[in-house]
Formats: sequence, C-alpha cells, structure tokens
Amino acid sequence: MRFAKRVGNVSSSPTLALDAKTKELIAQGLDIISFGVGEPDFDTPAHIKEAGIKAINDNFTHYPPNAGIPDLRAAICKKLKEDNGLEYKPNQVLVSCGAKHSIFNAIMALVDAGDEAIVPSPYWVSYPEMVRIAGGTPVVVTTTEKDQFKITKERLEAAITPRTTCMFLNSPSNPTGAVYTKEELTDIAEVCKKHDIWIVSDEIYEKLMYDNAKHISIASISEDAKKRTITVNGVSKAYAMTGWRIGYAAGEPAIIKAMADIQSHATSAASGISQKASVAGLVGPQKPLADMLEEFKKRALYMHERINKMPGFYCGKPLGAFYVFPNISGLIGKSIDGKVITDGDTLCDILLDKAKVAIIPGSGFGNKENIRLSYATSMDLIVEGLNRVEAVLKTAK
Repeated sequence: MRFAKRVGNVSSSPTLALDAKTKELIAQGLDIISFGVGEPDFDTPAHIKEAGIKAINDNFTHYPPNAGIPDLRAAICKKLKEDNGLEYKPNQVLVSCGAKHSIFNAIMALVDAGDEAIVPSPYWVSYPEMVRIAGGTPVVVTTTEKDQFKITKERLEAAITPRTTCMFLNSPSNPTGAVYTKEELTDIAEVCKKHDIWIVSDEIYEKLMYDNAKHISIASISEDAKKRTITVNGVSKAYAMTGWRIGYAAGEPAIIKAMADIQSHATSAASGISQKASVAGLVGPQKPLADMLEEFKKRALYMHERINKMPGFYCGKPLGAFYVFPNISGLIGKSIDGKVITDGDTLCDILLDKAKVAIIPGSGFGNKENIRLSYATSMDLIVEGLNRVEAVLKTAK
C-alpha cells in the first residue's frame, strides 16, 4: 500500500513514546519511576472542574464557534492585556485543541513546500516535525550552554536565507527551562524585522517561573514585533488541565483568520465544555496556581542541586517550566555492566533497565549529550528516583 511521502519524513514523538513504554512496563508490574512526563501531577482545581460540570448540566454540548466561544476569547484578551501588556480584540484570538494544535495551525498557515523555519536547539520535539509535515525544511540552529541554550542574534542572522519564513521561540523553554530577557528578545525582534520573518512564540510555561525571573512576551517589545508574532499559550500547564485540550493563539487578524480557516477543515472548534472550564481558570481564583508554583520551586531547587552532585553530570539552573536538562558528557566512554555509554540514548536505556527510572534522551530535543528530567512528580518519587539513578551511576567505570 502507498502512503503520502510526508509520513516517511516525520518521526513519532519520543516523549509520548517513552510515556507509552513506561505505562506498559508499569502494567506488567514493574516498579518504574518516570521523569519523562510533561504535565503537572496536580489535579485540575475544583472551581474549574465545577465549571465543566455546569457546562454539561446546562447542555452546553453542541458545536461551539470554530474560533472559540465569545466569553473565552474575551477572557484571553483580558489575560493578555493584564499579564503581557498586549492589546488584542477577540477576532485576533483563535482557540484550538491545545497549544500544540495552535502551533500546528500557525505552521500550516506560514510554511510552504521549500520554505525554511528556524528551530533553535534544544527544541520541543514537535517543532521540526510540524515544519516537515507542512513540506518545509526545519533549519536547526544549535545554541550553547554558555548562552544558557538561547539563540543569539548572531546565530539567528547567520541562519536566515531568502527561503526563511518564520522562527520558533520558546520561553520558558522545554526542555532547558531557559528564559529570555527583554534585551535578548529585542535583539531577536530586530533581526526578524530586518529580514521580514514571522515569530511563533510558544509561551505555554509562562506562569511557571523561578528565582525572580520575569516572563516577557516578544510581541510586547515593539509594534512591529507584535505584528509579526503569533503568541501561543494555553491552560494545560498553568492550571493542570492537560487533558482538557485547550490552547490559543493571538496575532494579526489576517494570520488568525488563515489559521481559523485551516482549523475549520481539520478539527473544527475545541470542546465547548473544556472552553467553559478554561474561562473559569483564567478569570477565577489563582491560588491553586500559586500553590502549585511553590511546590515546583522546591522540586526544581532539589533536583538541580542533587543532579549536579552526581558523577558525570552538569546541569544549569532552570528558571522556568518543570524540567532540568543535564549534560552527561562526563559519562561518555564509560560503561555500566559492560554497556558503553555513547550518548544520552544509551544512558537512558541503561537507567531504565538497571534503575527502573524513565528519562527522555536529549536526542529528541536536538542534543545527544543531554537528557531531560521532569520534576512534575511528587518529591518522594523525585528523591527515590534520583537515589536509584545515583546508585547506578556510581558503578560506571
């Protein structure tokens, strides 16, 4: 049987693959601790769940408007103005089935066959695959630990060609936890203006910030930056609503309409019940978010300090999101029970086998000498999981 060529050009998500494998091993009765999952381990706050239940009881179960229900789009506009200093009208907002869907809509609207999209590495695993699905070429630009894994204006400028249509920006970053400063964003905005390219700004981890780091939306840098930026966000991470599948994008009316037209032929609107619950998340009590953030801060500090004491590991301090991205180059060439560590992939295989700890290799994010650990799990499991990892690493020769 024949398949479309794009199928052969796209690889499956390593994060989802690891999650599936971990669940399969647990179902077999193995005691696996997972540091792979990219979702809060907290329950959706009660007032948000109640809003969803009310929507069901009120029979809000029919097709909602394709671009999103009016009260949610209004709540998003209010949030963007108050939190990000961005003035948008409801017709400049598109609600989708998660932030991933929002980004996919943007790429399908911006990238043609033969076009290029700049993807700073480390990157979220889906960015380059989305570009390939659209028929474009992801231009991966390597960043360095010296630059805190952030793209510089010089590296960005060097990567741009006449075929470049857009670039990805992710702050706070998955997988590194890096956060861009206002000065860095200004530099990026100026380069994008000079070469007239779009910015797809993924800000889904915006609410999860540590050590007085401040989130700044690149669209707030200047009027030009706002016109060329598609700001993507959602409720999944901040409100522990991953399964509700609500994300959104804000931008100029023309690009939002183009994305909405694409969505209308793909999924139509996101769930109306989930949209009603999302309104409650955005406009309701924010204490559950503050409580969750305090817990993440404790976990981030513990995991960062503990990992840096392990043999062969080096890890920069995350300023946002809920991941650490340690460099494991100090272990490359060593062996554990006769198996040589050549990169993050082999190390993660060893740790799953010997320590019964699931960790995602950095290769899926563009860096073979790194691994990603999520601290979106309980402190007890973090302590036990790192104990197991450390015990195995101490046997490396």
